[in-house]
Amino acid sequence: MTAHYGFTATLTAEPGSGDRLVDLLLTGLDEGAPGSSEHCVVYLVSRSASEPDVVHVIEGWTSEEDHHRIFAGEAARAIVARIGGLLAKEAEYTDYVPVHGKAAF
Repeated sequence: MTAHYGFTATLTAEPGSGDRLVDLLLTGLDEGAPGSSEHCVVYLVSRSASEPDVVHVIEGWTSEEDHHRIFAGEAARAIVARIGGLLAKEAEYTDYVPVHGKAAF
């Protein structure tokens, strides 16, 4: 499948909570979680090289509608609610329209 919608998110955890935030975000790939959906074609969690409590997420979806539909579900809402308790400030999001690229993990 091809990604036609995506976004990046920068999340800043409370001091010393970067590991917990990464672990929580990676549950997004578990069976039944948003990242395991056939409509999620890219789900990459990365950390800042210089600030261990800053975490970046890149997601690519088959469509914006698919993303919104999946994130309206209970599994996604539960993860989002837990993430909020770990953040030092509001997450920063940037939407984008993928053009071309490569993802191999």
